[in-house]
Amino acid sequence: CRTVGGPGMAGAVPLDARMSPKLTVGYRDLVAASRSVVTEPGERVHSHEFHRTITTSLRGTAGADVAPAWLVDAGPGRTEGLASASVLASYQHVHWAGYPQLAQRFAQACAAFGNAGRSWQAPVGPQRLPAPDLRHHGDAQLRPGLVDLAVNVRRAPEWLLTAVAARADQWTGYPESGAARQALAARYGLEAGQLLPTAGAADAFTLVARTFPGRKVVIVHPQFTEPEVAWRTAGHQVRRSMLRADEGFRLDADRIGADADLVVLGNPTNPTGVLHPAAEIGRLVRPGRIVVVDEAFMDFVPGEPESVLAGDLDGVLVTRSLTKLWGIAGLRAGFVAGDQTLIGELARHQEPWAVSTPALDAMVAIASGQADRVAARILDEVATERAFLVDALRAAGFPVAGEPRTPFVLVDVSSLGVANPPEALAAEGFAVRRCDTFPGLGPDWIRVSVPSEPISAALVEALVRVRGD
Repeated sequence: CRTVGGPGMAGAVPLDARMSPKLTVGYRDLVAASRSVVTEPGERVHSHEFHRTITTSLRGTAGADVAPAWLVDAGPGRTEGLASASVLASYQHVHWAGYPQLAQRFAQACAAFGNAGRSWQAPVGPQRLPAPDLRHHGDAQLRPGLVDLAVNVRRAPEWLLTAVAARADQWTGYPESGAARQALAARYGLEAGQLLPTAGAADAFTLVARTFPGRKVVIVHPQFTEPEVAWRTAGHQVRRSMLRADEGFRLDADRIGADADLVVLGNPTNPTGVLHPAAEIGRLVRPGRIVVVDEAFMDFVPGEPESVLAGDLDGVLVTRSLTKLWGIAGLRAGFVAGDQTLIGELARHQEPWAVSTPALDAMVAIASGQADRVAARILDEVATERAFLVDALRAAGFPVAGEPRTPFVLVDVSSLGVANPPEALAAEGFAVRRCDTFPGLGPDWIRVSVPSEPISAALVEALVRVRGD
């Protein structure tokens, strides 16, 4: 520091420091905000903070060409420490045994210093970590001529299209949601007052965010980004709780702050494919808190054993999309279900005729016994094709996150050694979902929709070619 409590110090980093009577202590989730002597932008670590020091940054003064070292708790608001090509100054203690790449870079930097005649190359300039584009979705990866592995929808079955078109003469009138509400409630073992049809799950997020204002919201990431957009747009305080790759992206309810009065998470989660135990989600419930569970892909899990719809719904809201399994994204069909008091509030705030007649007719058809029989065949196909894809990826040296239960998988492609894996695969004829737009992930992850076995084999061959094997 330049000074500590007044007396001058070496000034190796542009900080003034003073001691505080208050002890700062805690465990933190960090994302490297800049390139430093030991970190690369976007790397995630877990740290321990324990000190009684208050620092004042002198960034911007002469000779202070440094950048923030860390984003704390993986959020955009709080930064900590300073970083440059030769410095990482921080009160966040990171154990090198857990992150050996940091130790390796430090050793390499020391060797480079000695080999350069005890001098150091001036930094080119701090490289900042860009904020994720929360409004980026898989369809942005699609281009003519590419095999679509970026979007999570199937082709709609003919019987469903026929059922929707059969009532085309009703489209001249205003929509009436009663039949769809009754049919879906019966399908999921609920009372009609516990369920509200919506124009897809994204519409449900916006409705919940606007209906219950002034909340301290925690979004569990990585997950679908539209919930965070909805709550931020509605003016809520939003924090992020990051699931860790080295823990299989599994939920730990104890890591959610006690002051959060609304928690949002996906199950199974997009893009990780992880299915969280309903019992662990249940531990999030407490008086005064609303727990919102996005179950958009739960209908891909046979029997839905971890759906919270089967349990106590006090304080719980569940959003569902009906477009993924049935290939009707253009119809915008979904629902929100749960605590009957909360559903009543949502119904009072929902816009009139919010869901179209074709979408409502599709809901009635999807709640039928015929749909259950067709869905069972689809789930068998997806499970077989997913197992083939996962085995092929892992055999070729591309790790897949966890044990996915979704029609997509999250793949670690860091071994490719390229800056933009989706672009490299586009050159091979495949569109995949980039994942650096999901908070908590980076450019070395891609999401791949489960295709037929021949296409899976061709994709793995393309990955191997890009890697240069």
